Amino acid sequence: MSSNDTPAIAPSAASPAAAPSAVRGLWRGRAWVLAGIGLSAFTLRTAVTSLTPLLDRIGETLGFGSTMTGVFGMVPTAAFAAFGVATPAIAHRVGLERTALLAMLMAAAGLLTRGLAPDTWTLLAASALALSGMGIGNVVLPPLVKRYFPDRVGTVSSTYITLLQLGTILPALTAVPLADTVGWRASLAAWSVVGIAAALPWAGVLWMERRAHAGAECSAQARALADAHDRAVAGDDEAPELARPATRGRVWRSPVAWGLALMFGMTSLVTYSMFTWLPALFAAAGASPAFGGNMVALFSTLGLATGLVMPAIAVRMRNPFPVVLACLACFAASFLGLLWAPMAAPVLWVALLGLGPSTFPLSLVLINLRTRTAGGSAALSGFTQGVGYTLSCAGPVVFGALHDASHAWGLPFAFLGLCLAVLATGGLLACRPRMLEDTW
Repeated sequence: MSSNDTPAIAPSAASPAAAPSAVRGLWRGRAWVLAGIGLSAFTLRTAVTSLTPLLDRIGETLGFGSTMTGVFGMVPTAAFAAFGVATPAIAHRVGLERTALLAMLMAAAGLLTRGLAPDTWTLLAASALALSGMGIGNVVLPPLVKRYFPDRVGTVSSTYITLLQLGTILPALTAVPLADTVGWRASLAAWSVVGIAAALPWAGVLWMERRAHAGAECSAQARALADAHDRAVAGDDEAPELARPATRGRVWRSPVAWGLALMFGMTSLVTYSMFTWLPALFAAAGASPAFGGNMVALFSTLGLATGLVMPAIAVRMRNPFPVVLACLACFAASFLGLLWAPMAAPVLWVALLGLGPSTFPLSLVLINLRTRTAGGSAALSGFTQGVGYTLSCAGPVVFGALHDASHAWGLPFAFLGLCLAVLATGGLLACRPRMLEDTW
C-alpha cells in the first residue's frame, strides 16, 4: 500500500451487533457497543483537564516552570496527532473493536502511572501514554458509530460527544478540591478507574464476536447475515467493503479532508491553548487558582450544551457554514474581553469562549456526514485528527512563548486571531455538501 493511501477498515463479519435492519431499536444487539462508545468518550479528555488546574502545584513539587507547563499543554495535541495518523493502519490490522480496547487499556495505565510519578519526566511519559490511548480512541469512535449505528448517526453522535464533554468538565471541577483532600497524586490517579471501566464493554464485544464467529462457521444462516451486514455497511448490495477499491483513496487530495483538518485543527489549537493558559490568565488578573479551575470547567460546560445540539443541527443543514461563522464571532468577542478586561465579566467571556468550539462536534459529525462507508469514515477520521492535531500542537507553546516574550497577552491573542482566519477557510471547504469518496 502506498504511504499516501489511508487504509479502509473493513467490518467484522461475525459481529453480533451487526444484524442488518433499516429501522431497529437503539439497544437491540448493540448494547455493549453503545456502552463502550459512551464510556470511551467519557475517558477521552480526563488526562487533559485533570492535570491543567494542578500544574502550578505539581511544578512546585517536581521543580518545573512555565516552559514545561507549555510542554504539558502540547502533549495532548502531539499524541492525538501521532495516533490520528497511525490508528487507521492499526485498526485495519486488528479491527476497530480490539483497537478501542487497546486504547482504553493504554489510557488507564497512563492515568494510574501519572499519580505515581517521582519526577517530571516520568509524569510526562505517563501523560503521553494515557493521551496516546485517548488519541486512538478519538479516531475509532466515529467509524464505530458509522458501522454499528448507521441508522442513528445523529443520536449516537450527540450521546458520545456529550459524554466526551462531561469527561472534560468533571476532572476540571474536581481536580483542585480532590488534591486539597487527598493530594495531587491521588487526584490524578483516580481517573484510571474510568479507563478500566471503558475497557470492559469492548472486552465483552470481542467475547460475543468470538462466540458469533464460532456459530457462523457452523451455520449458513449466520454467514448469510454477516454477508448482508457487510453489504449494508458498505452501501453495496453486491460485494462486501473489502472488495470495493473505492473505499480506499488518497485522502490528502480531497478538499473535504483538508477543510475538516483545518477546521478541526484550529478549533483544537484554540481550545488547548485556553485549557493550558486560562488559569494563568486569571491568576495574573488577581483571581485564585480555584477560580481558574472553575473557569476551565465553565469553558468545558458550554461544550456539553453544544455537543447535545450540534449533531442534530448538522444533520438537518445541507451546508452548516453559518454555524461556523457564529462560532468565530463568539471566539472573537471572548478574546477581546479576556484581553482588555478579564475580571470585568469573566463568566461572560468564558461563556462565549465555550460556545466557540462548537466547530469541534460539528467536525466530528461531518466525518460521518461527508462519507458513504465505514472505511471512508475511518480514513477521514484519521486524516482529520492526525493533521488537525499536528497543526494544533503549536498552540499552547506559541501562546506561552509570545506571552513570555512580551510579558502581556496582546501578542498571544493576536496569534489566536490569525488561527480563526484559518478556521474560517477550513469551515468553508468542509461544510460544502459533497462526499469524500467523490473527491479523493
